[in-house]
Amino acid sequence: MKRIEALGVLADLTSSHPVIATCAATSRELASVKDSDNHLYLLDAMGLAGSVATGLALSVNPSTPKVVAIEGDGSLLMNPNVLPTGGYLAPPNLLLVLLDNGVYGSTGALPTYSPKVDLRRLADAAGWTTRAARTADGLSAAFAELLTVEGPAFLYATIEEGNAPDVEKLLVDPVSLTGRFTRWLREVHAVAEAAA
Repeated sequence: MKRIEALGVLADLTSSHPVIATCAATSRELASVKDSDNHLYLLDAMGLAGSVATGLALSVNPSTPKVVAIEGDGSLLMNPNVLPTGGYLAPPNLLLVLLDNGVYGSTGALPTYSPKVDLRRLADAAGWTTRAARTADGLSAAFAELLTVEGPAFLYATIEEGNAPDVEKLLVDPVSLTGRFTRWLREVHAVAEAAA
């Protein structure tokens, strides 16, 4: 499964979820598949998708759909502390999807440590409920299963090396992206509060 295929599956599954996407190729490809107000692309903020998603999951109305972080192996290895932090704080509504291709896809495919560091076992040891997927169908099924989990959930998805061709850079003002996402989140909160 290529990254852009995995992102297509995730875009279809997360239309009602706050989505925090890691920087570079992941954000660009997600925006090319489906740019949406519920996506917060972390431009030039490698290693922070899990941290932002954890903080957001701790702060949103409990009836808000699960906060979904989309992370890459290189980015998670830059900030692995998010796993013990998330496990310790245990937000009930957090789902971190790790797309692992074994390389830093945006910087010339230099290898990461993920072939020797089992990130799924690390998440499991830190208190996350984990599942794994290698195919689009497997990703969809594991995602649906993890939506039923209360507490931090970690979906380890193995993807192929390589970036999608002809995907434009995401040259949007980060302030605009934040404003768009915040407005969407306020609308979700208003709907959640009205339904409560």
